[in-house]
Amino acid sequence: MQNTSQQYDLAISQCKDIFLNKMKDYGTAWRNLRLTSLTDQIFIKAQRIKSIEEKGTQKINDDIKGEYIGIINYCIIGLIQLELKNDTRLDLPYDEVANLYESNINKTKQLMLDKNHDYGEAWRDMRISSLTDLILMKIFRVKQIEDNQGKTLISEGIDANYMDMINYSVFALIKLG
Repeated sequence: MQNTSQQYDLAISQCKDIFLNKMKDYGTAWRNLRLTSLTDQIFIKAQRIKSIEEKGTQKINDDIKGEYIGIINYCIIGLIQLELKNDTRLDLPYDEVANLYESNINKTKQLMLDKNHDYGEAWRDMRISSLTDLILMKIFRVKQIEDNQGKTLISEGIDANYMDMINYSVFALIKLG
């Protein structure tokens, strides 16, 4: 029997290692990014995955797994930016960012576990291309929310959409092996 929680932790561990190593290289330069710019970065990565899936070939050697990892890490940045929206610091200490990463992943994983309970791990029977499409749909939802200055009538907010995109990306990484 596959253990989703362990597989999730393994995938996230890889993402977090990349994120924190890049932070050692670049610091928190991403603090300059507005949410709209993050949404566009996530869109670029998801669109590249869809393009490769549809064409069946690629010309740049960066693998699809790396794109899903990028989606996860950009979504984490988005969640951190939302959490620190009134914090004007551009440079954040390493330990603080590591803790923010961990706390946002813990919330996101709990959401996954709750939904996974209710949906019976339906994602395991889905195609990876469907996960990509769901990520793109969430991106377009986020863009619409951003265009509405963050206001929604009955829908989830930007943070919930970021968490769903993280979870869909983790599922894709698990399915890709």
